[in-house]
Amino acid sequence: MRRNNVSERAVKTFKVKQKVSGLFRSTEGAKAYAVIRSVIDTTLKNAQNVLVALMLIALLPEVE
Repeated sequence: MRRNNVSERAVKTFKVKQKVSGLFRSTEGAKAYAVIRSVIDTTLKNAQNVLVALMLIALLPEVE
């Protein structure tokens, strides 16, 4: 059996999300999902705590 590479696994989460909910409701929603998913994937790849990473990002000041 062929093993998926990193980029194929990253795309798979988007396809599963699309199949479950049909479509993203907006371009902004799709972009937000992509950013969050990217942070989660990077955090897992670096063997770090996902919840801690997301909480630290939430504490960052808003950029205009």
